[in-house]
Amino acid sequence: MFIAMNRFKVIKDAAEEFEELWSTRTSNLRGLPGFVEFHMLKGPEREDHRLYSSHTVWASREAFEDWTRSEAFRASHAKAGGTRPLYLGHPEFEGFEVIQTIEA
Repeated sequence: MFIAMNRFKVIKDAAEEFEELWSTRTSNLRGLPGFVEFHMLKGPEREDHRLYSSHTVWASREAFEDWTRSEAFRASHAKAGGTRPLYLGHPEFEGFEVIQTIEA
């Protein structure tokens, strides 16, 4: 498995708008080969921002990389940056190979 994460440092007074944007956007992930699940995580509040992270699980790194080259990826990111500035800096990508899983 492969986990793809993006960290967003959301400006405090834009947190509600950021959450609304994500909760109402159209997802192009369902039905993609290798897609397992997606989560948007709300993290701690800092002095000048609140931390959020998108967390997407893929069957493999290759499935994730195929998604990044797909038309569905381009459609999902077509409006990125089209709103007022919501975060400090750019989202920070982190990719992880799963080396251990413990299930209930």
